[in-house]
Formats: sequence, C-alpha cells, structure tokens
Amino acid sequence: MRRARDLLATLGDLRAKSSLYRTAPVGGPGGQPPYLNAVVALDPRPQLHDPRALLAALLDVEARMGRARTVRWGPRTIDLDLLDVDGAVVRAPGLTLPHPRMYERWFVLAPLCELDPGYRHPLDGRSACDALARLEQAHGEPRDATGRGRAGDEPTPAGERTSLPW
Repeated sequence: MRRARDLLATLGDLRAKSSLYRTAPVGGPGGQPPYLNAVVALDPRPQLHDPRALLAALLDVEARMGRARTVRWGPRTIDLDLLDVDGAVVRAPGLTLPHPRMYERWFVLAPLCELDPGYRHPLDGRSACDALARLEQAHGEPRDATGRGRAGDEPTPAGERTSLPW
C-alpha cells in the first residue's frame, strides 16, 4: 500500500487518505483473499485534470504494480477506481463518472465517509454517509472471509480501521 501511495503522489498532491479497510472480495471467482480498501483525495498535476488522462495515469500505476487484467473481478495486486473528478459527469467508453457503483459498495462508502463526511453524489445530491448507513442497516457491516476486520486482530467488523500504516 505504501508503494501505491508513493506512485499516486507522483500524479499530483495527495491531499488526504482514509484509513485502510479490510473486506471480502465482491464478485469474481471464489477463494480470493480479503482486500484492503481506501479512498484518497488527489489534486492532479495540470496535465491530468482531464478525467480521461487521470484514468490513464491510474491504469499505468496499476500496471507498474503488476496488475494483469485476466479475469473480471479476479485476484489482483491493486485496483484503482476513479470515483469522482470535481463533480464531473462523464459517459464515455471506458469511463463513467461519477463511478456507477460507488453507492452500492460498503468498501467504497466507509472510507469515503471517513475522508469526506459531507460528500454528495453529483447527479442526485445523495449523501455518501446516508448511503453507507442505509447499506449497514439493510445488510449489516461486512466481515472479511476470515471474520476479521483489522489485520491480525480477533474477529471484528470489517468497518474498523486496520492497524496497518500506509
């Protein structure tokens, strides 16, 4: 995760980062280990202000970290998703902003609410923290595949922050 943080910092000013959250993978083949999830706020370099250029830079970071896209939602070394770029609405091949499933995913909403409790969806104004509360009410806080939340701790809800620095 530190390498990811360092590579992201080459793309611009890394203004803030959430804690790490450990959760079970969503979709894809069974038997995958738990994932670490986080959200960062990045003020990109001027040449990356266009969302398409920023996405290309994120995909390059993934490649530099050894990501190979072989199986949809399969095991991966890293997965960088572009959630929102200054409230822009983009519908283009390979890029949809805001991220179309971000309000369906606990592992996105929990770190997003930690980082920016006032975040609202640019299309409909829904609060991310309200969406998180609705998910938790409907489904409970998820646990990773081992029943643990924090790396190496006794079983805890996955919503607890990990003790891993990054």
